[in-house]
Amino acid sequence: LFCVLYMKILYFHGFASSGTSGTVETLRNALPEDEIIAPDIPMSPAEALPMLRALCEQEQPDLIIGTSMGGMYAQQMFGYRRICVNPAFNMSKMGSLKTGVHKYHNRRQDNAKEFRVTKDTMHEYAQMERLQFKGITAFDKENCIGLFGINDKVVNTYDVFRKYYPNAIRFEGEHQLNDKVIRKVLLPLIKERFR
Repeated sequence: LFCVLYMKILYFHGFASSGTSGTVETLRNALPEDEIIAPDIPMSPAEALPMLRALCEQEQPDLIIGTSMGGMYAQQMFGYRRICVNPAFNMSKMGSLKTGVHKYHNRRQDNAKEFRVTKDTMHEYAQMERLQFKGITAFDKENCIGLFGINDKVVNTYDVFRKYYPNAIRFEGEHQLNDKVIRKVLLPLIKERFR
């Protein structure tokens, strides 16, 4: 008997980013035998949540990894194994979510360069946040892991995560994932817990 190492991984990016972020590239280089699917997430939670749930249903991933806003969405993909990195459970209260026009950090598949945040967008986030932990099962408690950077100055949701899930790990790092954290923290965790 041989062990099948191939995994299908869904990656959910952070706010104002895209499926072409540096993190995706690093993951693809580090895990060449795996399939990494990284969609561009719509700015509106009312669009994003159903789209991501449908994608999970269609792809049946072995693992979902989400960072920041993507970590907040990953947490809500109940029934799948997932890693939430510095999840932004309080998007509606974050300084970066201001009304107006913002630029994307990375190239998007639709070639959009900027997006608009309206009062309705803020309201959608606030509404979703009130319901984001409804539906957690015993499977989820066992198979959803939170990674939290000790020097994260953007989001601090370790205590919120711990209220719902037992597996929260602090790591030496900041808000955004970098190559060092991916190699020293994320990849060993994938190998240890999810292979």
